[in-house]
Amino acid sequence: MEFRVLKYFLTVAREENMTKAAEILYITQPTLSRQIAELEEEIGTPLFVRSNRNVTLTDAGVLLRRRVEELLAIEEKIKDDFSKHSQTCGNASIGMAEATSANTVADIIEIFRRKYPQVKFDLYTAMADQVLERIDKGITDIGFLLEPINVDKYDFVRLHD
Repeated sequence: MEFRVLKYFLTVAREENMTKAAEILYITQPTLSRQIAELEEEIGTPLFVRSNRNVTLTDAGVLLRRRVEELLAIEEKIKDDFSKHSQTCGNASIGMAEATSANTVADIIEIFRRKYPQVKFDLYTAMADQVLERIDKGITDIGFLLEPINVDKYDFVRLHD
């Protein structure tokens, strides 16, 4: 069972007319009729009562319509959820212990923002122990510190001039 065919089914159910549904879907009416007939065969029951001018849903068709609408709503939610995550955004908090690291931080932020323009940065300057305390509490995400400091419990990258 394909989503495409289920969408065809839903369009026919809404329009109650194969020809009109085919026009909306930009396919030929015989193609649409064949797809619906294959869906009915796959499910094992008629979904529409056909007359010369229109089609109406059978009881099985009404049930399938509800299920297809639920599936398509879930499909849309999945797309929405992941399209939001495809754009990296949010706030990053950076702590700096020395003013001399400000130029390095500025350069890194500039490069990062070219790739992720939706990310905002909060900068914090203080003594190294205060920056580390904020990292430990989860208030600050990244720290730029000058050695010597104890980095045993942190993931770190040593930057060179």
